[in-house]
Amino acid sequence: MYLPAGRVTKLVPLSLLALLLVIFPASLRAQDKTEDKHASDASTAKPVETPPAEEQKEQKQGQEIAGPVIVNTDLITFTVTVTDTYGRYVSGLGKNAFTVMDDKKPQEITYFSDDDSPVSVGVIFDVSGSMGGDKISRARDALSKFIQTSHDSDEYFLIAFNSRAQLLLDKTRDGNAVLDKLTFVQTKNNTALYDACYLGVEKVQRGAHPKRALLLISDGQDNNSRYTFNELRRLLKESDVTLYGIGILSGNDAGSSLGMEGQGILDELAGVSGGKAFFPRSAAEMDDIFEQIALELRHQYSIGYKPTDFANDGHWHRIKVKVTPPRGLPRLFVRSKEGYYAIPGSR
Repeated sequence: MYLPAGRVTKLVPLSLLALLLVIFPASLRAQDKTEDKHASDASTAKPVETPPAEEQKEQKQGQEIAGPVIVNTDLITFTVTVTDTYGRYVSGLGKNAFTVMDDKKPQEITYFSDDDSPVSVGVIFDVSGSMGGDKISRARDALSKFIQTSHDSDEYFLIAFNSRAQLLLDKTRDGNAVLDKLTFVQTKNNTALYDACYLGVEKVQRGAHPKRALLLISDGQDNNSRYTFNELRRLLKESDVTLYGIGILSGNDAGSSLGMEGQGILDELAGVSGGKAFFPRSAAEMDDIFEQIALELRHQYSIGYKPTDFANDGHWHRIKVKVTPPRGLPRLFVRSKEGYYAIPGSR
């Protein structure tokens, strides 16, 4: 496993529990999103603009929404990220360190893993006119850091989007192939960000690995999608896909009304999925962020439980996860999806 020098510290607390703390320099932005208590009626699926013929097999009109965060009937599974007060990832905790509440009711954890398992990763890359200048080349260079730090068996999808979303690369474990595809892209036209993310969720849900993530590389602005923000947000709440947003903003973008709107969009989409949005201010910081995301995916916990009062009522159920640090360690922080819709498992 590749880990950058100087970023790993091993601690042995009095409980004899080994912890691996992976240090990263970039600060994390806190998410405190409030979910609806009840699900709204599912929206009718809309088609993304018609792609080339070879992509139409993967992007059919009226595709069904990707499955909810339910793997097998009433088994609820999700990933959990644990950090310390310095933002370092904490691994090596046991099942008994975690408490799961479902609508404020304690649950028995029936599945638990902290394995460094491979991920199906969808790279969603904005190539619209607003990403001109050196934004594309800087983002591509930083993406190489993510690939270098990721699990050797990770699976990649690549979707580029401007006025429409296009699947450029399908199901490969060759990270260099992803970078090669981005070498000669040209920025132009409008931005169908929501359509691209919708396609990304649908693609990565069919990936080889049960752990799934999207990397959305964009300025966060959308002006050409057929899907709406609320439809995409709903899909992310239902799915088991974690979205990480990387906002590529110039100095002028950051303070503008469009720039602020784009940041808010990336924050919200990442937050509802259990991920995070980042807004690097330099090329070096962007490198650190991509590396940080790769490390996070390799230092997460997978938790599953069967709700004590499960009913396929279609309602939103809020999950709260708490972690008790081993004796001698300071307070720990948890991030995960905030809930699920009670829908029968579709896989």
